[in-house]
Amino acid sequence: MAFGTRVWSAGKFFVLLGALAATYVLFAAGAMRVAIRVREVQVPDLLNRLPNEATSVANELGLTVRVDEARRPDLKVPAGRVLAQDPAAGLTTRRQRSVRVWLSAGPRNASVPLLSGETERAAQARLVEQGLELVGVSEIRSPSYASDVVVAQDPAAKTGASKVRLLVNRGQQGDSYVMPDLIGVDGDRAASLLRDQGFRVAVVGSAPYPGVAAGIVVRQSPAGGFQIAAGEPVSLEVSR
Repeated sequence: MAFGTRVWSAGKFFVLLGALAATYVLFAAGAMRVAIRVREVQVPDLLNRLPNEATSVANELGLTVRVDEARRPDLKVPAGRVLAQDPAAGLTTRRQRSVRVWLSAGPRNASVPLLSGETERAAQARLVEQGLELVGVSEIRSPSYASDVVVAQDPAAKTGASKVRLLVNRGQQGDSYVMPDLIGVDGDRAASLLRDQGFRVAVVGSAPYPGVAAGIVVRQSPAGGFQIAAGEPVSLEVSR
């Protein structure tokens, strides 16, 4: 009986010891899981931020920012701002991890190709290939050119620029024309083109405009989009 009692007591001891060990393992695993979750954060959206701003936002979450030296040209994101990041915004990562960012170099200042004489569609395709932005298309209606062909461009071919305007012929429509939008175009070039079409053009100067080069059209009459007959007067006001 004494031996059986000792065996039973030893069995209860080992069972209790096993239960305590299992409880410790479960608590340890739970604590580790909680600790891991506490160290995890969601990657913030750093796009379009300045480097110091992106660093401040990341540091608040326990992350660091590593700026890649290679900058990438982009038409929409201004130079010096974050263009891309890795990991992407919204992903979960551990604290103390670095987020790699690439900065924008801004619009690429490429050499403008010769577009006059090409169809509007072909001209737009070439601008996309060169990484240039088409910022405006003005229209005329003239029997002197084929329909939907680029008649003039601003700036001229082989000029370093990032933005381009086109003047496109929409074809003849009786004796009337659609007045093109010439705001921002070189005044002498616009006047020469209109005179070639038989319009009476007067170019007048105005006061200097901050940030606008001399000779650029700042006002026009008639306004762009109005119907105008051949031979009618056109007034262009240019910056000085």
